[in-house]
Amino acid sequence: MTTLESPEWETPAAKKQPKSTKAKILDVVRWVAILLVIGFAAKQLASNWGEFWHTLSDVAWQSSLLSLVALVAAIMVSTWGWQVMVDDLGKPIGYARGAQICLVGSLGKYVPGSVWAYLLQMELGRKAGLARARIFTGSLIQLGVGVVSALVVSLLAAPAVFSNSPRALWLFVLIPVGLAMLHPKILTWGTSLVLKILRRPPLQHPLTWKVVGKVFGASTAAWCLQGIHLWLLANSVGTPGFSGFVLCVGAMAVAMTVGTFAFILPSGVGVREVAQVAVLTASGLTVGQATAFAVASRVMFTVADLLTAGGAALAARSVRRPADTPA
Repeated sequence: MTTLESPEWETPAAKKQPKSTKAKILDVVRWVAILLVIGFAAKQLASNWGEFWHTLSDVAWQSSLLSLVALVAAIMVSTWGWQVMVDDLGKPIGYARGAQICLVGSLGKYVPGSVWAYLLQMELGRKAGLARARIFTGSLIQLGVGVVSALVVSLLAAPAVFSNSPRALWLFVLIPVGLAMLHPKILTWGTSLVLKILRRPPLQHPLTWKVVGKVFGASTAAWCLQGIHLWLLANSVGTPGFSGFVLCVGAMAVAMTVGTFAFILPSGVGVREVAQVAVLTASGLTVGQATAFAVASRVMFTVADLLTAGGAALAARSVRRPADTPA
């Protein structure tokens, strides 16, 4: 097991020691940060709600509900992949506590500059007794593996993407390089190098194919579920069929990956929709319909993020486990 924890996590004195003034201030800062990101998410939800509701009025409620369920499932699967990675770096934390850290922290992406999501995850991990380095490393590796997975899945939408955005070719040129980087030895070396630059201890043990495979599989499953979400909306009016389903899966992989790297914008706003519209129009929808569904998709993502984060926070409160002492 690759460990990034302090061996003192079991020290009873550390558990019973009263909070210092600094710790109390940090608690307040964390709560303020959580309320801030929820506020940004709610603002984005409210700004698009009118167009969202107008779009869904033309979609069968069954399709809308199943589309939202597919999104929630995608988030839960992706979170499992994150937890697997974090568990490999120290004492297992369990899904409930891992989901609280990952999902509540992920709301930080709604604040301009996606780096806030990772900072909030590290602070929530610190609050739960985990080393910031462990949370950062787990998120970093999952991001890298997820991007490679998305590039592979993106091939499904290659014809539509190339016809509308020829410059997107560079994304697919990176696939062989990305797959090579997933080799456990190379991934371990690269992660340790980043940690060294950040003046953190390197990984004590190499990553394994089993762990990398689980994270890659979880990311791929999440992309597919997100594609199902988009296809259920589009299929209700445009009848894209199976070919449209394949395009939607590839489109979501492209859109989410490009959105991830548009870190200046909150949750890749605008960038994601361009890729979605390009693929939806290629599957037979008009530009107006495709744009409406892209906006509806973004709102449903926000709803799903808030639902899963809230559910994870409530679930974690009912699961109390001994915490690690942060390094």
